[in-house]
Amino acid sequence: MKSLILGTAIAAVSATLAFAETTVRLGTEGAYPPYNFLNDAGEVDGFERELGDELCKRAELTCEWVTNDWASIIPNLTSGNYDAIIAGMSITAERREVVAFTQGYTRPSPSAYAALAEDADRENGVVAAQTGTIQANHVVTTNATLVEFPNPDENVAAVMSGEVDAVLADKDFLLPLVDSTELVFVGDDVLLGEGIGMAFRQSDDELRGKFDAAIATMKEDGSLNALLDKWEIEGKF
Repeated sequence: MKSLILGTAIAAVSATLAFAETTVRLGTEGAYPPYNFLNDAGEVDGFERELGDELCKRAELTCEWVTNDWASIIPNLTSGNYDAIIAGMSITAERREVVAFTQGYTRPSPSAYAALAEDADRENGVVAAQTGTIQANHVVTTNATLVEFPNPDENVAAVMSGEVDAVLADKDFLLPLVDSTELVFVGDDVLLGEGIGMAFRQSDDELRGKFDAAIATMKEDGSLNALLDKWEIEGKF
């Protein structure tokens, strides 16, 4: 009996150590400031880099960052190329059919239309949005013609060149561009989704639970709101 108990205890400890030594790979786009972008050194930076590093610290996990194009970011999670997505991904019922989300680490923040003129036709004209986003899904429900680009910068470039009438994107992303270019906001803000959260494979409940608990502690101690303030992101708790 003692041997059985000892063997079980050793197996449990070994399993715990193996999990602790496993590196958790965090997938992000690296092209959507201020949430995530690549800095001059080619490293992932931004709000979600700081958030992810802090969550890994609180969850006592070793993490590394992986970049992936937005269009294939969910398929590459489900196929095992990384373990979680932390990439400005809004929580939606449609995505819940494929992945499992943590609680939101932002409240729903506004999306906005931007164009070269305040009278741009966002309702019946041609509107750009990033492929596979809640903004693209929203444009489909309007009378506008949707044009999708895989990269957020390409959507903005399409407006600047006159290829489309307007772009719909997260207001946090558009704000610095409106401040520094000819772009102006057009019409009212649009509230979409249920906030932004981390996404996991549906089978990874234990790992998702560790990050979910870490997010909760950051909400409780105010550090999450402080980080949102630092990166000038709406959606505080």
